[in-house]
Amino acid sequence: MSVGVKASVRVTETGRKKWPLVLLGAAAVLLVPWTVVLGLTLPGSAEVGNWPLAWIGLDVLMATGCAATAFLGLRGDARARLTASATASVAVLDAWFDITTAGTGAPLAEALLCAVAEGALAGACVHLAVGKGRGRRQTP
Repeated sequence: MSVGVKASVRVTETGRKKWPLVLLGAAAVLLVPWTVVLGLTLPGSAEVGNWPLAWIGLDVLMATGCAATAFLGLRGDARARLTASATASVAVLDAWFDITTAGTGAPLAEALLCAVAEGALAGACVHLAVGKGRGRRQTP
């Protein structure tokens, strides 16, 4: 293969690897005006059907992420980094909704206390996702 052909193959491969990142960048830009529209048009309150199911589902998702991360991490499977990352996101999301949907007084205090625990969980998951050690399979 000539040098020119190798270079064009390399550029093509690089272009293919970058398109998802370009799409993510475009999504980030498009989400800015969408967020403004939501801020201007969403009602201040809403009645929600299946409220308990929504909260239970979020906690089941978080528990499943913790279990999957522990299982994979204890086996030395590098995929534990992926589940840890996803679990950190779910924990932060749970804390956000706990706080923003809580009433005043005791419900808000409880939500803030839960958010501290969920923040600690998210921090531990981020440490596992980006740190060295468990979850990284050693190559022979």
